[in-house]
Amino acid sequence: MSGIGPVEPANSTGAEHSWDVIGTDAPRPGDRLAGRWSGLPPRRRRAVVAAAVIVVATASVLALPQALAPDRQPPPYDPVPAPTPWPATVTAWHYLGRAEPLNSPGKTGRFRFAVTVERGPAVTLRVTGTSYPGLTARAVPGPAFTVPAGAPRAITVEITVSDCSALPPGSRSPFSRRNAP
Repeated sequence: MSGIGPVEPANSTGAEHSWDVIGTDAPRPGDRLAGRWSGLPPRRRRAVVAAAVIVVATASVLALPQALAPDRQPPPYDPVPAPTPWPATVTAWHYLGRAEPLNSPGKTGRFRFAVTVERGPAVTLRVTGTSYPGLTARAVPGPAFTVPAGAPRAITVEITVSDCSALPPGSRSPFSRRNAP
């Protein structure tokens, strides 16, 4: 036996022998359908393909608007309550004017404000100071006060100059009439 060519049986006498078949495939489920399809005339196959295309196109056209439509179901109920707002985002101070005559002597001035809380629980505020180290501020009559939501509260803030040298040169109160145009 050489290494070239097909393998031949050892006793090839030409007589009718039963040969063992090595490896046969079992029938597949699509073999029967493929046999029927190839048995159809070409004209009928074209008609079946055209009908299938029309059915798929019609189903797509009918289902597309429903697929693109917004969900008409109401959103599910969310039992988690809304978070409480930060006091700084719902509290507002409105300047109402001076609480004493304009030319009063001394180094202390009193100013009136209306404080409002837009929503949420009541807010307790404390007047602690000013932006300059030479000034002190306090609410009159007490340092802390509580403002309920929706009801403005009138507050008087007393500002005192404690050290003139700590103030920036030429600084004035933004509420004095000398700064008005």
